[in-house]
Parts: sequence; structure tokens; C-alpha cells
Amino acid sequence: MSYLVYVAGFGVAVTVFLWLRDLRIFYRTGLSGYRTAAYWGVPYTALALLGFFVTAYAEAWEFLGLGLVLLALYLQGRVDRENVWQNEGTAERFFGRAKRTKDKGSRKRL
Repeated sequence: MSYLVYVAGFGVAVTVFLWLRDLRIFYRTGLSGYRTAAYWGVPYTALALLGFFVTAYAEAWEFLGLGLVLLALYLQGRVDRENVWQNEGTAERFFGRAKRTKDKGSRKRL
């Protein structure tokens, strides 16, 4: 097993993290750009997983598998998203903390 398997595994973890972060921001804000990013995160994660398995189990094709992981990361970064943050710090951006635009618990019943 080559060290490239660990690189591919880290790429899969980053792809899953970015997908779940987009999903969290969509859930909190309801913005359509993050909905699209969360939807596209599913096939990009599947592509990254395919690349990981190719890297891990087909030793002759490990560079192809690593290329699939990098392609998934590249494509995931190209999805258009709205600007959510203005003056937040790095930790808030990293974990996807965004202000809620719709508070579901404060609806008044008629």
C-alpha cells in the first residue's frame, strides 16, 4: 500500500466535509446556491470514493484514482454559492456557521 492511499483518503474526507458544510449552510439559510452545492456534493463524494478505492486496491492505477479524487474536489469548488459571511472569523467560516434567515420555531399559528 502506497502513501498515495492516505492522500486519497484525506481528499475523500475533505470532499465529505465540504458537502456536509454546504448542507448545513443550506439548512440554516435556505439559499438556492447552497442547495445546488449540497445536491452536487453527493455525486462528487461518490466520485472521490471511487477514486479512493481505485487508489487503494488497483496498484497499477493509483494515479488514476488520485486524479479522480482531485477531480471531485475541483468540481465541488466550481459550484456557484451566495456570499453568506461579512465579518465572521475563520472558525465560523470553516464550520459553516451562518445566520439563520428563517427561524422555524417562531412561527405563529393563526
